[in-house]
Amino acid sequence: MTMLSDRIRGIIGVPPHGTTARADSPIPTSDSRIAPESRIPHPESRDLSCLSGTWRGGCFVVERRYERTDRCGHDTVGTLADRLAEAVDEAPIIAGGAPARPPFIFFDLETTGLSGGAGTYAFLVGCAWFDEGGAFATRQFVLTRLPDERSLLAAVAVDLARAGALVSFNGKSFDAPLLETRYLYHRLPWIGAGLPHLDVLHPARRFWRDDESMASCSLVALERQVLGARRRGDVPGIEIPARYFQFIRSGDAGPLAPVLEHNRLDLLSLAGLTARLLRLARLGPAAASDARETLALGRVYARAGLDARARDAFRQAADRSSAHSRIRIDALRALALAWRRLRQHEQAASCWRALIDAPACPRAIAHEATCALAIHHEHRMRDLAAARVFALRSLESGVRPASHAAVRHRLARIQRKLEQVSTADAQPSLTDALNN
Repeated sequence: MTMLSDRIRGIIGVPPHGTTARADSPIPTSDSRIAPESRIPHPESRDLSCLSGTWRGGCFVVERRYERTDRCGHDTVGTLADRLAEAVDEAPIIAGGAPARPPFIFFDLETTGLSGGAGTYAFLVGCAWFDEGGAFATRQFVLTRLPDERSLLAAVAVDLARAGALVSFNGKSFDAPLLETRYLYHRLPWIGAGLPHLDVLHPARRFWRDDESMASCSLVALERQVLGARRRGDVPGIEIPARYFQFIRSGDAGPLAPVLEHNRLDLLSLAGLTARLLRLARLGPAAASDARETLALGRVYARAGLDARARDAFRQAADRSSAHSRIRIDALRALALAWRRLRQHEQAASCWRALIDAPACPRAIAHEATCALAIHHEHRMRDLAAARVFALRSLESGVRPASHAAVRHRLARIQRKLEQVSTADAQPSLTDALNN
């Protein structure tokens, strides 16, 4: 939400960020989009005991705790809390430079649909954090009637206001924009606009998207493959909107209980992945489980401007890969480019040579490497014969013909230089002529 959000704020007069709006302000009643089913008696008349929550100012809230000894896959909750506490200074690296800082508030939505338009409601907003004792506390805000949305949003804003950074999974693309739309509709300030936001989906893709053992990069797939956690009896995400509409129509809260458990597990897995990513950023390649993670770590360091740490990660990724591995190819190329940016041309040339000698080197990368070596030997090593060899190999790499013109131009220049050297060597020196 950028320019469109600003225009909406100007039209409807949303309070500036950092100000608060009264939660008891009248709710608009002229919205024809609210379904007739929502015009039912106040929800406190319903039996919501199966959700084990409490009413707070017109909002139904469910709180749970995972203790330090509870498990999240391979690790305990306490271990995750300790790792986050140890690596808080590395959060900006994973957050793409955003000044993420504790306390971290993890949040996740369950919605009435995935379109994200004005008619999409967040009927469940889950927030979670690690408390001082290392337990994982969750607080879920449930929209029991659509007209009570304003009360829910006001209650959520109180929790989010405590955050030093928001942490989500695909939240920048879906959760945060959807919430902002709902806050704008009710003329409430969206506090998330002023908070650093760590969206775990994007670094997770860098680290684990290409893992052959992972069918997708969904949160459930990541928690199974990365965290070692497996859900039993979990409600499929595609069923969640229908369960909420069933609750709205019937008043039976039973179908919502598994949805709340699904949301809590999402929050716990989100915390586990965040702890894993920050631990990798803090400990470096020593914490990586394989060459794939090591290569991804190098790329994350490079994006953060940590060049020395990036080069070390690229080097270790290449060393930990097999000769035929694409990971080794990508690591060597990244290392060559890193050395070239530092003008350490001999180290870069060493990487380029390793690339063209690699059995599985793709043609495009082999072409790039031979061109780089031709330039290196022509202009820096002054070895024209070697430069000509590498230039000829560039033509033989089989890349698109459009790049051949530059190679042929280089070859012609090298050939002229070789002929000039040969002519100079063939001409007798003045001393030789006098002696003769």
